[in-house]
Amino acid sequence: MKLPEKTLRQLLFEMMRIRQIQLAIESRYLENEMKTPVHLCIGQEAVAVGVCANLKKYDYINSTHRGHGHYLAKGGDLRALIAELYGREAGCSKGRGGSMHLADTTIGHYGSSSIVGGGIPIGTGMGLAIKMQKKNKVSVIFFGDGAADEGVLYESINFAVLKKLPVIFILENNQYSVCSKVSARQAGDNIFHAMPAGLLMTKKVNGNNVLDVYNASLKAVARARTGHGPSFIECLTYRIRGHAGCEVQDVPGYRPVGEIERWKTLCPIAAFRKKLLTNKMITLNEIKKMEKKIDKQIEDAFAFARTAPPPKPETLPLYLFRE
Repeated sequence: MKLPEKTLRQLLFEMMRIRQIQLAIESRYLENEMKTPVHLCIGQEAVAVGVCANLKKYDYINSTHRGHGHYLAKGGDLRALIAELYGREAGCSKGRGGSMHLADTTIGHYGSSSIVGGGIPIGTGMGLAIKMQKKNKVSVIFFGDGAADEGVLYESINFAVLKKLPVIFILENNQYSVCSKVSARQAGDNIFHAMPAGLLMTKKVNGNNVLDVYNASLKAVARARTGHGPSFIECLTYRIRGHAGCEVQDVPGYRPVGEIERWKTLCPIAAFRKKLLTNKMITLNEIKKMEKKIDKQIEDAFAFARTAPPPKPETLPLYLFRE
């Protein structure tokens, strides 16, 4: 709580904004106007916000299929996000990518991927480019515990350590890969076994505590910017909704009875809001004003997206890589 009061309030606002936007997407999803699968990050807001609060606009991030929070926390335009979900030309990926393929290079967001672990080698390569070009940037890679099963993670970490790259690997361990519990795929409770600190800074934090995430990523960013190499941060969190779609579409039976309700009591937003209220750093009235401001932004974004035109048929071949 040593951070400036303005910063603490902004952290709360950004988490609230991501949550309210996710709930709004969920509430409209069954209208069947969004012609894209959606993967909601409800419950995981502290990871995206805590990390991106330490990044500059020109820093790079690579995201995942569950990437709405990363996009918004990095400064992505809300109208462009919702328009992308509706397949509109005004979308951040020109209406051609949908929820799993968000991108906005103007804010350093170089794409999310539907391929599990797909962003890991790309983000590592971007770290190599930063070093070769001698830029004062960092490359952050968000990925889930499912991607931690992929060999490309360990190949990339090895390369980043070998070349001392300014890369930060952020593992969002929400404990499930689709319906498969992490304990069925990884031995023990430590997904990545630490290297010597001089080679790779590793840390395991409470991913539902935005200040823990913020402080860990602050050190990792400083390490990367000063040429000391990569870091690996595991953020233990939980996916409140199912793998894809809205709550009513979640497959029953794969999570223990009471598990979701228990994790709801550990909500990162509720916990941080209580902390700020207890320390008299914000008032309930100020929080209500934040909520109203966010609701207004959401209504504007959906109204914009629903009336925006789709891509013209003759332009559909554009924005493709071709030989």
